[in-house]
Order: sequence, then structure tokens, then C-alpha cells
Amino acid sequence: MKPRSRLWTEIDFDRDGKQVGALNLPHSVTRSAYGVVPIPLAVVKNGDGPTLLFMAGNHGDEYEGQVVLGELIRSLDPARIRGRVIILPAVNLPAAKAHMRVSPLDGLNLNRVFPGDPAGQPTEQLAFHISSILMPMADAFIDIHAGGSSLDYLPFVSFRLSGDADLDRRTLAAARATDAPRIVIWRNKEASGNSSDSALANRIVGLGGEWGGAGVVSPAGVELVTREVANLLGHFGLTTGEARSRHHPDAPLIEIRDSTYYVYAPHDGVFVPERDLGAEVKQGEVAGAVHTPEHPDRPPSLAHFKRDGLLVCKRAIGRVEAGDCLMHLATPYAGPALG
Repeated sequence: MKPRSRLWTEIDFDRDGKQVGALNLPHSVTRSAYGVVPIPLAVVKNGDGPTLLFMAGNHGDEYEGQVVLGELIRSLDPARIRGRVIILPAVNLPAAKAHMRVSPLDGLNLNRVFPGDPAGQPTEQLAFHISSILMPMADAFIDIHAGGSSLDYLPFVSFRLSGDADLDRRTLAAARATDAPRIVIWRNKEASGNSSDSALANRIVGLGGEWGGAGVVSPAGVELVTREVANLLGHFGLTTGEARSRHHPDAPLIEIRDSTYYVYAPHDGVFVPERDLGAEVKQGEVAGAVHTPEHPDRPPSLAHFKRDGLLVCKRAIGRVEAGDCLMHLATPYAGPALG
């Protein structure tokens, strides 16, 4: 027998019009024996057509998508679309309310537990519902990220390769339709268990992306995400007759492949970066220095880049612990042809 999700909603996904409610995650605690976590959910539908599933707040301290999807819920008129839009503007609500990357309910990172477990911890149950109930309804899935409290990013849209030439071609076309300034293909396995893996398992177009960081809301990031969402609605045919902006028709295709793209803190201390986001760096160059104020007699340790590349991500917090990610790179895409 197929496992059943414990989450529930009063929203009717097949009904035309706009419905705003909650995806209820059962959570029994001392304060509330039969309580739920009411995760915001909206469905906007008009007739037959494609279904887009938009999600933000996968990590609670990433805000651009949460702001834009809230505005989308308020502004999207069912009469102006053909098809269905499912919107989760703050999917990891406990983490969003706590300004945390991981859920305070169980300490789990939602974007590392897909496809989830219907009988697992709350975060695992949520991942299961998304991957097993919501994704099968959709033609495309868009998970909007930023760097969170610890990282800052150059903005980009991203995806993972499926090995299915047609699906990869359609995903790349959707990525280009967002009008992002650059397109990243994740080819590393360090972040397995993320929502993109479940999109691939469901054989649907799956996009991610990083649109800011440092735990703050970037006005430029909000503008980019707003354009991304509008362009995807047009690209998939839910809206027609509206001009789609094209600021980046030749967005470069870049990739992130393995641990050599990352720079890590050699020990605890305070990180002073040597290079800025967007810099082209060379293997062996100094990425920055880690100082130890608690041992002022010790000279700082230097961290070096392990390869050439474009600096797309930099730590946003000065204090570090051994093993913290300080920076990471991307390089021109060198994988199989995508059409």
C-alpha cells in the first residue's frame, strides 16, 4: 500500500478561482496535544492548463521569494490565467518565523531530507507531502532560494541534470525564460536530498536559484524574483499577451561540480575575505585570512582557492568555525549538450 501523507488542507485543488488557506502539518506537543502547524498555501486556478508549483522559505532565513510569492497571491487574478498556480510562500514556516535555516521543530534542513518520510520528523513529513502529493500535480516546480544568514550570492537560476535529454532541454528553456543574469547547473552531490532531486524523480521541470543572501532582503533580488515569476507564468502559457522582459538574453551557462569549487575555514576565528563576489580567481590565490583574536600572538591562516573560477558565493558572517564554507566558485558549463 502506498504511504499516505499526514498533512491535510481544506483547499480544493480542482476548483476554479483563488483559494488562500493552509497546509496543516500535525504537531503534537505539550502545549497542544492535537495541534497543527498551518503552512500558508494558495491555489489560483482557471480552467484546464498547465500547473506551476512555486515555493519559497525552504530555508527560513531566505526572504526574497517569501516576499514575492506573497505579493503573487494577492495580485494574481484567476481571470487572467489559464491553468493552475500552487503557491507555498513560506513552506518551512517554523524556520521562517525563527529566522533560521533549519526547522526549530526538529533541527532538520528541509532541503536535505527529500523525498521525505510520511512517518518521520515534521520536516520529513513536509518533504514527503511536497514530493509525493504536490509535485505530481505540477508540470514545473520552482524553489526560490537566497544565501540565508551565512552566505551571499551572485543571483542565478539553477537546475540539476536528469539524464533525460528532452526534460533537460525543457528545463534549460525554462531557466532561460526567467531572464536570470546567469544559469547554474549543479553537478555536485554534496546537497543530495534537496527539492530538485524530487522534481527529477517526478519527471517535471525543476528550477532553483539564489537571489540574495546575508539574511536580509535585497531590493534587487526582489525585482529579479518578481521578473522570474512573471516570465515563467508566460513561458508555460498560463498568461498571454503580456510582454516578458529580456535583460539577459545571453546569460552564461555555468556549473558547480565538486569539493574543489569550495573554500573552507581551516580553524575557528574571524574571516577576512580577499576577493569580492563576481571576481575571476585563479587556483592557489588567497581567498582570505582567518584570524584568531583569542590568540593574538598567532598569525592569521590563509585559505586558498583550489581551482580557477568565478566567485559566486561568499560568507556573510565574520566569525567562523573550522569547516565553515567561506566561498565557492563556478566554472563554464562543460557537460553534455543540452540543445
